[in-house]
Amino acid sequence: MKNTDTIKTILKRIYGDEKGQRAFEKILARMQRTTIRKSKRKDFFDQSDTVLITYGDSLQRQGHAPLAVFNEFAAEYLEGVFSSIHFLPFFPYSSDDGFSVMDFFSIDPRLGDWKEVRRTGSRFALMFDYVLNHVSARSIWFENYLSGKQGYEKMAIEIDPATDLSMVIRPRSLPLLTEIRKNDGEIVHIWTTFSPDQIDLNYKSIDILEKMIDVFLFYVEQGANILRLDAVAYLWKQIGTTCVHLDQTHDMVKLLRGILDVVAPGVMIITETNVPHRENISYFGDGQNEAQMVYNFTLPPLLLYSFISEDTGLLSQWAEELYLPSRFNTFLNFTASHDGIGVRPLEGILSAEKIDGIIEIVRKNGGDISYKQNSDGSQSPYELNITYIDALRGRRFESDRYHVERFIASQAIQYVLPGVPATYIHSLLGSGNWNEGVRLTGRARSINREKLQMDEIVKQLADPVTSRSKIFHAYRRMILIRKQQPAFHPNAMFEILTIHPGVFAIRRQCAEQTIYALTNVSARDVHLSLSGHQVYGRIRDLISGKFFNAESFDLGPYQFAWFLSV
Repeated sequence: MKNTDTIKTILKRIYGDEKGQRAFEKILARMQRTTIRKSKRKDFFDQSDTVLITYGDSLQRQGHAPLAVFNEFAAEYLEGVFSSIHFLPFFPYSSDDGFSVMDFFSIDPRLGDWKEVRRTGSRFALMFDYVLNHVSARSIWFENYLSGKQGYEKMAIEIDPATDLSMVIRPRSLPLLTEIRKNDGEIVHIWTTFSPDQIDLNYKSIDILEKMIDVFLFYVEQGANILRLDAVAYLWKQIGTTCVHLDQTHDMVKLLRGILDVVAPGVMIITETNVPHRENISYFGDGQNEAQMVYNFTLPPLLLYSFISEDTGLLSQWAEELYLPSRFNTFLNFTASHDGIGVRPLEGILSAEKIDGIIEIVRKNGGDISYKQNSDGSQSPYELNITYIDALRGRRFESDRYHVERFIASQAIQYVLPGVPATYIHSLLGSGNWNEGVRLTGRARSINREKLQMDEIVKQLADPVTSRSKIFHAYRRMILIRKQQPAFHPNAMFEILTIHPGVFAIRRQCAEQTIYALTNVSARDVHLSLSGHQVYGRIRDLISGKFFNAESFDLGPYQFAWFLSV
């Protein structure tokens, strides 16, 4: 197999010459058993690419497999609108709504089977979760570790509880170490970054590395076009460090990229690192040796702040820096996902006072706050647990006449930024807080993970007076218009424009066209002019189809427009 020298070099850098060579031979053997897949894409991503994020069972119908129900919905409502489907973990699991995986190779039988996933893949590109940091305490892997089975003896990270771990940074306030008893009676303490049910994998063991590479390539064989590296920032542990973004972690991402470059060069990697922007984009590497995509984690909370304050100054200032190391990289722009709205990406952008103001609004709108443990023993807000649509509610629920318009305006900003847009199914369907779910599970994150009844959703989408119908059809129309505009290509040039404090304005340009995308984030009419940016005469709004005078026009409350010169 050609072009494997990079893989060998990385492994020897991580493990040393002798151990690295053994790891290389194991991984090479697995690569040679992998069917080489050619890219379906001619040129990376383009303006037609959009991602829908969903659980396999977000849509349900009595007596039917949820994945089959989703495929029915996708055929009717999503095909031609979204190009990719991101299925959140659909494996058998013991906790954390799928992220405590019991079997990396199986589909949870309650959802369906690989046949249904392949059905989805016949219409859409597929994005899978590669949950590589940890495994379920109820998995066969952990049972093998407890019994000392060969190849699993070093699966978990055993730590003397007297060890000073005060420097470790993690997104939870639970104890870092969990006491367990092995089958022979030995009591040890093992590393559990996220919960006692999620056992961190020991990548210092090349046996475990080999097993996880096997999982990685299995997903490629099952049709994954994009692989999401879940919680990758915490992968490598080294006592005396923060255990976040270590060089060995970046080398692991380089290793996975190197493997794909050989066996499946069309398959992309996206890293899930909910951290401040500069740390986040470090996972691009040099532009060609780590992830092709990173989540734009700063966007959701900063966009929310812009609508709360009705001021786009900080958002515009931040967006000016959204440049990429190469044309082979891009951002995944999103506002909502299965998790809450991350707070850490606001570090260095918003003051603690402004963040507290957001927290107050979230609580008033029915949400909650999750906290993380800091290295000094203190706690700080980590995540806002609320649906994005309810985070954007006005302060007087009963008289919030602009609620739908405000929400769609927020999504419009996401869709004009450089990158590939991704939409969570509950945003597309206009779902509010699922407070009953929080009460049922006791978990704050359940607030935006409601399981919806397919037939009821179809009924509501067909009724034009429902908020679900208004949001879905406005969203769908916006996406269909966007897909036709080459200026929204992820690599198309952009410039942030200063027009009005309450308006986010961006110019997107390619050889074929120039678009001026403006969004009013305030509840007031604003009078605007583009003459300061050398735009004169008639302009046409792609959204409304109406014509305007570039030198003098108005945008209503929460109105957005995508202007072309005529």
